[in-house]
Amino acid sequence: MPASPSRRTLALLGLGLVMAAIFAADTLTDYAVAAACFYAAVILAASRILGPRGLVLLAAACVALTGVSFFLTRFGTYRIGLVNSAIGMLVIVITTYLSLKMEAAKAAVQEAQARLLRVARASTVGELTTSIAHEVNQPLAAIASSAEASQRWLAQDPPNVDKARQTLARILADAHRASDVIARIRGLTRGACPERRGFDLNQAVLEMLALSRSELEQHAVIVTTQFDDELPLVLGDRVQVQQVIGNLILNAVDAMDGIPAAARRLTLRSLRVDGGRVALSVRDHGSGLPLEAPERVFDAFWTTKAGGLGLGLSLSRSILEANGGQIRAEPAEGGGAHFVFELPIDDGVAHG
Repeated sequence: MPASPSRRTLALLGLGLVMAAIFAADTLTDYAVAAACFYAAVILAASRILGPRGLVLLAAACVALTGVSFFLTRFGTYRIGLVNSAIGMLVIVITTYLSLKMEAAKAAVQEAQARLLRVARASTVGELTTSIAHEVNQPLAAIASSAEASQRWLAQDPPNVDKARQTLARILADAHRASDVIARIRGLTRGACPERRGFDLNQAVLEMLALSRSELEQHAVIVTTQFDDELPLVLGDRVQVQQVIGNLILNAVDAMDGIPAAARRLTLRSLRVDGGRVALSVRDHGSGLPLEAPERVFDAFWTTKAGGLGLGLSLSRSILEANGGQIRAEPAEGGGAHFVFELPIDDGVAHG
């Protein structure tokens, strides 16, 4: 998570003070003391808050300070000082090079993860196609019905304007319903940068259940919700968290496909837990988890689903961790799987 501007400024000031201390130690001690090597620690710390160009400039400054310190030092053997200064500069250059490589590798991993996330989002939307069509068709059918009714009211002699006005109001309400569904779908498929803000977890769950309604009905899954109505807002990227919720719902539907319809029960429960966090529990009565290692389900490319990529739960864990949360899996008593994820409570402080 990027540091806020104020924290970044404080961090840079701290690094400046450390550099000043290293410079003083390198200048006031014997040539034999290779204090310049400690600039490597400054480079490593700065790699978390500076970009590549800033890191290179900082490294150049550290090399320059090492050279200045060498010429100002008046203690010890000159030749030893020359060798130690050269070693210090070499350490700075190598550390900077490795830091840049490490940050580039990290960026490549994040980009690959973002691509996989887009694939997973598209997969989720694809699996929900029937539900989405159902959710959009309902308000569209209602709009068509209300429009026909409005035509009949206006065709009367005299026209029944009050009734026509009421049907027009229903048309507007249904149009907004259809628009909301489309907005949720666009949110799930967009690839924008994460936006961590406070949001209502209960409402986010209800929206995903609405998008999944047709899928749940088609597989005869009975859904029970146990929401804590006093929950505070949670902090996270709402769209990303809804991606996790949708993935857990679809996984539960798939896991219960092979059991009798009467036993297909899905329970979602929200609650406040210790440590300033809110949890969502998703419990099904399906095929369950691997008994020897339940956490294995979060390994990338591990799956029991025919034709599955095995990326959904792995990405879900990455998403939640990126949002300051965590997820765990455990066998459910009486059979099935139990997933619980936690998110921090929104403290009202701006987050990047």
